[in-house]
Parts: sequence; structure tokens; C-alpha cells
Amino acid sequence: MSNKFRVVLGLLTLWLAFVPLQLKASEAGGEGTLDVKEVVLGHMSDAYEWHIFTWNGHHVSIPLPVIVKAHDGSWHVFSSSRLAHGQSYEGFYIDSEQNGKVYERLADGSTVKPLDFSITKNVVQIWIVVLVVLCVVLGTARWYRHRKASDDAPRGFVGLIEMFVMMIYDDVIKPGVGADKALRYAPLLLTAFFFIFVTNLLGLIPIFPGGANVTGNITITFCLAFIILLTVNIFGNKEYWKEIFWPDVPTWLKVPVPLMPVIELFGIFTKPFALMVRLFANMMGGHAIILSLLCVIFITCQLGVVLGASLSFVSFVMMIFMNALELLVAFIQAYVFTMLSAVFIGLAHPQHHHSK
Repeated sequence: MSNKFRVVLGLLTLWLAFVPLQLKASEAGGEGTLDVKEVVLGHMSDAYEWHIFTWNGHHVSIPLPVIVKAHDGSWHVFSSSRLAHGQSYEGFYIDSEQNGKVYERLADGSTVKPLDFSITKNVVQIWIVVLVVLCVVLGTARWYRHRKASDDAPRGFVGLIEMFVMMIYDDVIKPGVGADKALRYAPLLLTAFFFIFVTNLLGLIPIFPGGANVTGNITITFCLAFIILLTVNIFGNKEYWKEIFWPDVPTWLKVPVPLMPVIELFGIFTKPFALMVRLFANMMGGHAIILSLLCVIFITCQLGVVLGASLSFVSFVMMIFMNALELLVAFIQAYVFTMLSAVFIGLAHPQHHHSK
């Protein structure tokens, strides 16, 4: 059995072993009635605590700091454990009907949403991803610092990282941006690739330090797409802006009605919008399908032994298949995001066309 197959099998085993414990926490009233909507949305949404598992009705979670600015301008910092089980602290509470966000109840009985800078589950997951990427990059760089160009090619983990770096640089960055500008934009694009790739991989692990649906959160993908939007338009050359405001089309398409300039200007925002939605939809859909298939196992157990066992077996096989597919999707989505970003940056540096 190869090492790669053992890693995949280990991840799937962790998922199958610990997720049923988490699903026990979603049983309404302890009567075994599974709320599929609560399970799926609860696992994919952000939270003010990191839920590990549930054992005999007891929730094992890591409380996170809540940092909010009240309506009167005062700042409040406290543990999210004070807001557990619908409790209120200093007038703040978590409204489960408003996407589980913190709200403030005023003296007159009205509620307002405070300015929220809390350290949520997604924020901690991003910090963990950044730490992992830094350890990988700095560890690999340290290995190369003690080697010469004439030495043998690295093996093991360092060789794996080199394979990823050279593949993205030679097959994605150079063709997309251009060989003359590849080194300039390689740090940004390689960082985006490894950040998304590691985030997707950690999202497949059902227990701490993984399990957060970071790239399935549209605010995160919006920030990534916004960085590419700024990079494209700030560092675009004069020919790029000329093609937007005065493209090489018949004059009647530009004046008196600026039809083509408006279309080209609109395209500035549609490209990063496609990056944002593509990554968000694919990762959120994958997590939703896996959780839904897992819920089928618990639901069909109530239909009888024969029917429940057969349907549970089918769901079990499909869930394993989807987990294996998500491993591939984790890489593909990071690769596609980096490739499209490189293409968009390359389009912002067109060459000047001399008329004959």
C-alpha cells in the first residue's frame, strides 16, 4: 500500500469516525430526529466557537474571543462561552435566526447589530493555514540554503513542494503572465495557490485543526478576488487602459454612445466576480453533498433493517467517493484560481500594436 493511499484512507477514516459524533449534537430533543438543514448549514457556517465533538449530550468546544463595539461606543471583549446555550452577557446574545451573529439588546427592548471584530472559527482556521504555509515554505527554503545547484534533486517532502512550485510556475504563471513578468508576480500567485490548496485540504478534516468551511465562505473568496482585482488594475499598462476606454473597433461603437468602453469597463468587475463565485460555489457544494449523504445514513436507519441497511450502504459508498473526489477538487480549485488570475494579470499587460 503506497504512502499516498494511506494518507487518503486515513483522512476518510477520521471523517467516518468523528462526524457521526458531531451529528449526535443535532438530534432534536434527544429523540433521534435528525435536522438535515441544521446539520448541513451548521457545519458550513462560521461560528464563535470551535465545536470538536459531542459525547453523551455534552458539547466539547473551544471558546473563542468575542470583540464587539456596543451602541454607546464602548468596547467589550469576553469569551464566547458566556453566550452558549442562548445566554446573554452584558446585553449581547447570539441570534440563531440571524445567521448566528452577535446582537445587542438595548434598554428599550430593541436590538441592533454591533461592530463585530470577533475571532471566529474561520479566522482561526486562516491563521492555522498561514502558519502551515509559512512552516512549509520556510522549511523548504532552509533545506535549499544548505545545498548547491549541482547537488541532486530533493526527495521526500521537499521534492513534493518543489514539484508543486515548478508546475505552477512553468505551466501556469509563465504562460499566463509572460516569461518576462513571471518572477514579478510569482510570489503573489504561488501564495494564492498554496493558501487555497492548504485551506481546502484542512476543510476536509472533520476535527480540529480542520473542518472550517473557509473557501466555502463568500466573504473569503471576495477578499481573494479583490486582491486580484487590485493587482490587475493598479499594475496594468497604458495599452490595457487604452483597450478599455478606446478599443480598436469602429468609431461608431465608441462615439457618440460609448458602447464598447462601457462593456470593457464592466468586464473589469466580471472577471474577479467569476473568480469569487467559482471557488465559493464549488467548495460549498462539495461540503453540502458530503454532509447530505452522511445524513441519509441516519435517516434511512429509521425505515427498517433491510431498506435502511441497503440505502445506508449506498450512501456510505457515495460518501467515500465524494471525499476522494473532494481531495481532487481541493487541488483543481486552487489550480484554476491561480491559472485564471495569471491570465487576467497577463491581459493587463498587452503589447503595443504598431499599424502598418
